[in-house]
Amino acid sequence: MQKDEIKAKIIEVIEENRSKIIELVDEIYKNPELGYKEEKTTEILAAAFSDLEIDFKRHQDLTGINALLKMGNPGPQIAILGELDAVTCSEHLDADPETKAVHACGHNIQLGVMYGAAAAFKKAGVESELAGCLNFITTPAEEFIELEYRSQLREAGKINYFGGKQELIKRGSFDNVDISIMMHSLNLGEKKALVAPKGNGFVGKNIRFIGKESHAGSAPEKGVNALNAAVLAINNINAQRETFAEADRVRVHPIITKGGDIVNIVPADVRMESYVRARNIEAIKKANEKVDRSLKGAAMAVGADVKITDIPGYLPLLNNQSLDSILESNLLELIDQDQITVGGDFTGSFDFGDISHLMPALHPFFGGVSGDLHTRNFKTEVKEDAYILPVKALAMTVVDLLYNDAAEAEKIIEDFEPPLSKAEYLNLMEELTGEVIYKN
Repeated sequence: MQKDEIKAKIIEVIEENRSKIIELVDEIYKNPELGYKEEKTTEILAAAFSDLEIDFKRHQDLTGINALLKMGNPGPQIAILGELDAVTCSEHLDADPETKAVHACGHNIQLGVMYGAAAAFKKAGVESELAGCLNFITTPAEEFIELEYRSQLREAGKINYFGGKQELIKRGSFDNVDISIMMHSLNLGEKKALVAPKGNGFVGKNIRFIGKESHAGSAPEKGVNALNAAVLAINNINAQRETFAEADRVRVHPIITKGGDIVNIVPADVRMESYVRARNIEAIKKANEKVDRSLKGAAMAVGADVKITDIPGYLPLLNNQSLDSILESNLLELIDQDQITVGGDFTGSFDFGDISHLMPALHPFFGGVSGDLHTRNFKTEVKEDAYILPVKALAMTVVDLLYNDAAEAEKIIEDFEPPLSKAEYLNLMEELTGEVIYKN
């Protein structure tokens, strides 16, 4: 078969499975779960892949599955990813009344797109025309939240990292993967797709200021006010902002999660959380050093101690121009040029950035949704654009990669120079992990 004929057959099968794709997306939406707790979502995906008769394995002692679909000839392995977890947004009308979880992140859409691609290649009967293997990986815990719960999991030896893709990298789930592909939803206005986005990486921080309690009314001079240290720390961080290079896109946004115990006691235990984000690894490290300086200086000023715990967040999102170009050419078969944006600058973070440092990676955004991510206003508006268009575009891109004995994929793999090996990546994760107490 000619490549265009294969793509036409794939599109035909996607159309035939349109209702099932939408049904799956909506079913997952009705069952939102937070990271490392996605039991129902895992079962929904397991049942869907069982119905497709695609062999899959459950992640050992972890939520999620991965399913392999081999083509007719040997070749590279391409992973298509979908994220299992929801985010918390208590203000959203569809938030779970108990957990406050809701798919205001669009991860349910990702899973439907991943399923749609799997159904297309399984049912189209074109395996003999392609080379390689598709690996459908559902990844837990993309949202970097519930840090206390994840700390408990790590202390119990159940996980190594707070992020699901980091955990799967450590466990070897990506060892045989040559190229990874996924998508995200985003309010694009009148546009339908965005190709070649860039995103920040970050380090997560837990901070505890330790002072000395005393009666706030009658003997405040006998205490050491840890809340004052936290307020000074935020001001110190703000004083650093002019030192951040604009090109590094640094973002630091601390919050106070505990301001004291009761109003009549000088606060002796005050806690903060923050991210330190930037566009590249070195900028993250440098900005983090300045934040630590700000924290230590604040503690010193009032005579408090400060405990700083660093947690590796996610690495910056990198683009692969060849993959972006192939996707764009396929989008132009489906929508008009003026409905596509090429290039996007996001100061938020995605754990797919970690994957993009290890192998060629494709991460477009698709529209069809309204409202900002993670807010009460996020919802699907046009299912055709949000669900079906990305299935078609990504599936057509996979055909390009695996046609002709996967020549296009092999060239991309050969030309790719990974910024990090797996060993270097794991070492970096260790370097970004730390806990230190500065005493006064």
